Amino acid sequence: MLRLLSLLFVLGSFLYSKTLVFGVVPQQSPQKMYQTWNPIAKYLSEQTGIDIIFKTERSIPQFEKELYSGKYDIAYSNPYHYTIAHEKSKHKAIVRFDKMIVGILVTKKDSKINSLDDVINKEFLFPAPKAFAATLLTKYDVLNKKEFSIDKSGKLKYVNSHDSVYLGVQRNVGDIGGGIVRTFNKFKNKDKLKIIYKTDKYPSHPISISENVNKEDLEKIKNALLSMPKELSSLVNPKPLKSTDNSEYDVVKKLAITMGIFDIK
Repeated sequence: MLRLLSLLFVLGSFLYSKTLVFGVVPQQSPQKMYQTWNPIAKYLSEQTGIDIIFKTERSIPQFEKELYSGKYDIAYSNPYHYTIAHEKSKHKAIVRFDKMIVGILVTKKDSKINSLDDVINKEFLFPAPKAFAATLLTKYDVLNKKEFSIDKSGKLKYVNSHDSVYLGVQRNVGDIGGGIVRTFNKFKNKDKLKIIYKTDKYPSHPISISENVNKEDLEKIKNALLSMPKELSSLVNPKPLKSTDNSEYDVVKKLAITMGIFDIK
C-alpha cells in the first residue's frame, strides 16, 4: 500500500509539474463563482497537464490589487482591469467570449423610474468603483447625457458584487443599480426588477495570461479554452470563446484615458 501511494504521488507530481493560479473577477457570490469556474480550472488542468487552480476574492477591489501585483498567472477580468493589468503585470489577452459587453441600470419593476430622465438625485448601487460596464460605463453615460455626476452627488454605495446590487435594489437599499445583462439574467429574482438603460457595446471580458507563463504553456491553455465543451463554457456565457489580442482593447484604453482613470503608476 505504501509503495502504491508513493507511486501515485510520483505520477501526480509528473502530471502536474507546475501550478498556475487562475484568478476570476468576483461578479457573483463566492459559492456561485466556485460552481462556475472550478470545473473550468479542472478541465484546463486535465487538458494541459498543468495544475491550474481557480481563485477569486471577496471583493472586486481586492481582485484588482491581486491582479495588478502579478498574483495571477491566468485571469478573467473586465476590459478596464485588463488594460491596467497589461501595463502593470504584463498580461496578454488570448481569448474572450464572442459577444460585446453592455452596462445596464436597473430598478424595481413597480418603480416610476423608467429612463435616464428619471435618475437625477436618486440613490445608486454599484458593485465596485472600477467595475467596467456596471459602474464606469453607466456613470459615464449619466454624466454625458444628463450632465449629472453620480460621484459628486454622493448618492451611491458600493456593495461588492452584481448580485448584491440587484438584491439591494429589490430590498430598497438603493433606487437604481448598475450591472450587466449576463449577471442580471442569472439573478433569481430578476422578475422583480426592470432594465431602464443600456450603454454602448464594448469587447467582453478577456482571459489573459501573464508574461511569466512560457509560450508552450500559453498555447496549450489557449487551445484548451478554444476547444472547451459547450456545457462548460456555457456556465459562464452561451456564446463561444474566440481568439483575441491586446489591440481589441485599445478602445477601452482610450475611454479610460478620456475618463481620467488610466492609472498605471
